[in-house]
Amino acid sequence: MTERHNNQAGWSQRWPAPAKLNLMLRIVGRREDGYHLLQTVFQIIDLCDWLTFTPLQEDRVALEQPIPGVAEQEDLTVRAANLLKKETGFRGGVRIAMQKNLPMGGGLGGGSSDAATTLLVLNALWNLGLSQPHLMKLGVQLGADVPVFIYGHSAWAEGVGEFLQIMTLPEQWFVIIKPECHVATQAIFSAENLTRNSKPIRIDDFIAGDWRNDCLDVVRAHYRPVDEALRALDRYGKARLTGTGACVFVQFADKAAAEKARQALGKDWQVYMAKGLAVSPLLQQLNIK
Repeated sequence: MTERHNNQAGWSQRWPAPAKLNLMLRIVGRREDGYHLLQTVFQIIDLCDWLTFTPLQEDRVALEQPIPGVAEQEDLTVRAANLLKKETGFRGGVRIAMQKNLPMGGGLGGGSSDAATTLLVLNALWNLGLSQPHLMKLGVQLGADVPVFIYGHSAWAEGVGEFLQIMTLPEQWFVIIKPECHVATQAIFSAENLTRNSKPIRIDDFIAGDWRNDCLDVVRAHYRPVDEALRALDRYGKARLTGTGACVFVQFADKAAAEKARQALGKDWQVYMAKGLAVSPLLQQLNIK
């Protein structure tokens, strides 16, 4: 990891934690420990939470404003900072403030991205010098999606999501609906009728249009709002589920067409519009090459 950053200036900056979409998701097996083996494509998008870090004299990690319903020490940003301190023996404190824009429980990776931003930024601001691969290994302890946000590129992923390969994807715009429900990821992956033996595909198969999400049928059957959102989006293209949801999306090659759909759907739904990115804005702000 190559980074060049003015630490003093970094304490006063806002740092992005971008969202992701799963453009497809196949479950190709299961490990003995119960973790599912996947193939997926992560698309980084320009919807972001924003984090600010303030140094503290005390040796502790604190939040400016805890998220309602989430104990401070269970917040992924606090856990990430404490994990970094434990790994390196660093003694020092930080207060974390967050502008939360990404919906919780939507499958956009907001909490995982917040954790990744915390690891990357504090590694720089505290002059810890950990490599990107080292941070990715730490990140997987916090969640399966954390490594891809540290990796910082739209990517093809395998294993439980830890084997990543940069993908060059066409520039696309996405219209995303967040239905009024929270999908329990653990329940979906535990469902008896979930497909767990899909035949692995190649990147060329995905590019040719194999966009299947093996969780779709189970989620659609158990969460009516997701099914209704998919039907609404199907009027504009092939509606897809990101991860286990609840968010669903349609892609557009044209920004104007995406904006027209966003305005129409916004009358009845919580809707977001986003641009696909090749590289995370966080890596760009940190000057990581």
